[in-house]
Amino acid sequence: MSLAMFDPGCRRCPRLAGFLDSVKADYPDYHCRPVAPFGAKHPRVLVVGLAPGMHGANATGRPFTGDHAGILLYQTLHKFGFANRAQSVSADDGLRLKKCAITNAVKCLPPQNKPVGKEINTCRAFLAEELQALKEGSVVIALGSIAHKSIVAALGVAQKDAPFAHGAEHRLPRELTLIDSYHCSRYNTQTRRLTTEMFESVFARAKVLAG
Repeated sequence: MSLAMFDPGCRRCPRLAGFLDSVKADYPDYHCRPVAPFGAKHPRVLVVGLAPGMHGANATGRPFTGDHAGILLYQTLHKFGFANRAQSVSADDGLRLKKCAITNAVKCLPPQNKPVGKEINTCRAFLAEELQALKEGSVVIALGSIAHKSIVAALGVAQKDAPFAHGAEHRLPRELTLIDSYHCSRYNTQTRRLTTEMFESVFARAKVLAG
């Protein structure tokens, strides 16, 4: 996606900025900055996660790269033709996305992977621009309820009119379709709250809707 809507030096959230500084001191080789969206410049499918993981995107600088959550995500993207390879290990590994992009509701690593409401709201300005840049009829996939709620809020839709549920579809302004999925986190996949089949069904549906 276009990086014109992204601020790599953003420090609007004091708690997150301070936390990144402390992590950088402990891991000087880590990215430890806001993580930019990754993928096609004009995607038909936009995948929205929660936030960078400590030793994943926060380390590598690319969403869902280097952590457990990215294993299932990139395998699935490859299976359905959205990626040229099934593994994402570093920002320079040659992986490319096709008609698809990945971003996060919160662009910076939060402590305990739990952003607070003010941080989600502040970062929503970037997400709103990313959604606005999508062509009409595109598909948005929310990984988890926080991403879902931020997408819905960014588009001015009442939360009661678009409740989160795995596999649920919601019609949004500009003919966008939102599909919900449980997050592909280690906890969800190991407890089988989210199975491979459940996750793949979301992307199979997205592929049909996106044409």
